[in-house]
Amino acid sequence: MAPLWKAGAALAALREELSGDVFAPDDAGYDEARAVFNGMIDRRPAVIAQCADADDVVRAVRFARELDLPVAVRGGGHSVAGMAVNDGGVVVDLRRMHAVTVDPAAQAVRVAGGATMSHLDRATEPYKLATTGGRVSTTGVGGFVLGGGTGWLDRWCGLAVDNLLAVELVTADGSRVHASADENPDLFWALHGGGGNFGVATALTLRLHELPEFSMALVLFLPEHGPDAVRTFREVIASAPDEAGGGIIYLTGPPEEFVPEHLVGRLVCVALLTYAGGEDDMRKVAQPLLALPHEAEVVGAIPYADLQCMIDDPPGMRNYWSAEYVTGAPDDFVDVFCSLAGAVPVPTGTQHVLFPQGGAIAAGPPEYPVPYRDAPWAVHPFAVWEDPADDERCRQWVRDVRAGTRPWSTGAVYLNFIGDEGDERVVAGLGAENTRRLAELKRRYDPDNVFRFNHNITPA
Repeated sequence: MAPLWKAGAALAALREELSGDVFAPDDAGYDEARAVFNGMIDRRPAVIAQCADADDVVRAVRFARELDLPVAVRGGGHSVAGMAVNDGGVVVDLRRMHAVTVDPAAQAVRVAGGATMSHLDRATEPYKLATTGGRVSTTGVGGFVLGGGTGWLDRWCGLAVDNLLAVELVTADGSRVHASADENPDLFWALHGGGGNFGVATALTLRLHELPEFSMALVLFLPEHGPDAVRTFREVIASAPDEAGGGIIYLTGPPEEFVPEHLVGRLVCVALLTYAGGEDDMRKVAQPLLALPHEAEVVGAIPYADLQCMIDDPPGMRNYWSAEYVTGAPDDFVDVFCSLAGAVPVPTGTQHVLFPQGGAIAAGPPEYPVPYRDAPWAVHPFAVWEDPADDERCRQWVRDVRAGTRPWSTGAVYLNFIGDEGDERVVAGLGAENTRRLAELKRRYDPDNVFRFNHNITPA
């Protein structure tokens, strides 16, 4: 730790040099700047550097190194473990860096490191282009992509990392590095799932896909009809084209116009079929779901960017999530999954989710450190609540879902879906051999483990 006189001088210099803003604990706006999506996280960094450009990022990283302070990197701030903020260290806050530049001729997009899904989706929408994004519009693009990236379009156009063309990075020594298939290819490989372990991503370039139409069917069932809905959804996905995606979601009926009054505040089972195409084709795929007895439905064309906002949770709620990737969804698994729904904490924002995989996910490049791509289904218990008195019951429910579905687990996991669950789960999210290779690269690019507020890879 640097002496106080040196820290004071360095902070004054950072305030002078940074194009963006600098917040210390006594500054107005500090508490707002340190707040992240998960309301359970209450950390007090020594300095928050709200960077305006890549040069600011270099300055902030060098400042942290000069004072031997740990570095956290904030994009969207959606890490459920609060990895975007630390105690007593430096936060490199990228939120001001959210420009999105679309190249329709090349079907590619350059996304600044602090952009959210909404920035990305709204920028590509006028060109009828899209790429795999997260299912919440306020999620940061950088952390989402570098962690692997699964969303409504992944069965059709692959995981987000399968569409990654280049990354602009500031490394632990404050150097600016470009990684692509042709330039620093080992580093580029590591960024396909290795997260923020190798530096601060100041920009990413992604492949886009033509998406002239998008549609969906959202069907609400009473929970006692959930097993039939899950089995039907399973069969629909098994025979559907890759354009079809979605999921089964148990949740508390929200006070929305499309939810019948008798379901508001009660547990409901929702089958959501998304479709990268027109309504007519989507209806043919969704017909078996629509033929089941159900309470309500919303069926039709919808802009993809609008769907991306549909299940946004407000910031500041208390969050605890996890996941299990499973070998299949046989009837005995469906029975267990649906029985676990009976314990969903109601009324809260908690969601008990089953996502289909397959399609372009399974067909994607096998060499990347995303070992969960082979699993046909993902279970995602996603607890969201407001009252601290509910902390234990909500977290226990998540743990119970993991335990109940573990007999079908592949052992692999998508790290963006989980919090800090220990080193073994990090290895499960990367693969054992991949982890060894990543540790060697970590030694090359970040030997002092400066970037450790993440699903951390220890330098070899």
